[in-house]
Amino acid sequence: MEKATFGAGCFWGVEEAFRQVPGVAETAVGYMGGTVDSPTYEDVCTDESGHAEVVEVTFDPSKVSYEQLLKIFWGLHDPTTLNRQGPDIGTQYRSGVYYHNPEQQEQATKLKAKLDAGEHFKRPIVTEIEPAKTFWRAEDYHQKYFHRRGIPSCHIPQPID
Repeated sequence: MEKATFGAGCFWGVEEAFRQVPGVAETAVGYMGGTVDSPTYEDVCTDESGHAEVVEVTFDPSKVSYEQLLKIFWGLHDPTTLNRQGPDIGTQYRSGVYYHNPEQQEQATKLKAKLDAGEHFKRPIVTEIEPAKTFWRAEDYHQKYFHRRGIPSCHIPQPID
C-alpha cells in the first residue's frame, strides 16, 4: 500500500470521490502544511493556521496508479483558482499535491506541466506541489462525512488525459 495526499477544496466531497476509486483502500480527511500543531477545524477556518484541508488516500498501486489518482485529483476541482473552490474561499481550500516520495513529486510535476501546456484548462494551474508534512487527522465527525449521510460527492470528476 502507498499513500497520496491531495487538497482540492472542502475535504468532504474530495474524500467521497476518492473513496469510490477501485484500488483505494482507505481515505481520511485532515489538515496539512500549517504552523499549528494538532489544529482543530476551528483553527483551520480562521485562515491563520496555514493548513490546507486535505485527503490522505491509501491505495494499492497494483490496482490504481498514482498517475491515475493525479488525473482524478485534477479533474475533481478547478486548479486554476487560488485559495478558492466554488463558494469556499481561504488558504485552507487551496489546490495541492503533497508528495510522499521523489517519484510522486516527478509524476505530479510532469502532469501539471502537461496540463498547463494543453487546452484542458483556460488559465494557469496554481496547484502547489510540496512534500507531505505531518497529517493532522480531522475530527471524527468530518471522516466519511458524505458517506455516512448518504450524500454523493459534490465533486464530479472531469476526464483528464
